[in-house]
Amino acid sequence: MLGVMPTSQAQRMAESQGLDLVEITPNAIPPVCKIMDYGKFRYEESVRAKKARKAQKIQQVKEIKFHPGTDTADFDHKLKQIRGFLSEGNKVKLTLQYRGRENAHRELGEDVINRVLECLADECFVEQAPKTLGRVLGALIGPPRAKKSGGAPRIAVSSAPAPAAAAPNGGIHIKIG
Repeated sequence: MLGVMPTSQAQRMAESQGLDLVEITPNAIPPVCKIMDYGKFRYEESVRAKKARKAQKIQQVKEIKFHPGTDTADFDHKLKQIRGFLSEGNKVKLTLQYRGRENAHRELGEDVINRVLECLADECFVEQAPKTLGRVLGALIGPPRAKKSGGAPRIAVSSAPAPAAAAPNGGIHIKIG
């Protein structure tokens, strides 16, 4: 913390150290600046962003198909598959297709989907409730949502110079070099 000083003096201090004067908070009066190696800062930010992209898991949507006449053994096997997909962190699309005379008794298909949702009530989060589109009844479920913890606030570096009239002592501008 070097205190409040004119822009020209801050720029001379940065140049004497071979560093850059970077504006951190342009809207404050007077604007807050930091003396740092801006090129190194940008490189480290890109490395952090690359690591974050590498660590992030891409979520896939798996589909499990049912019919109103799905028997108990098949139903149990499909439940086992759904649990496996959810444990891997994937979303699961449940589809039930009506064929021929099954259209006359749509409540049987709704019962099958509701039974799946009841069996998995503690293990999943219903993202899209069951709804009918033509001859297909569909629902979308995902893994249970975890509570996110609040991270540390990030510092945003602005590359636009602050208006000269906004700050006393002639204002502080970013020097990137």
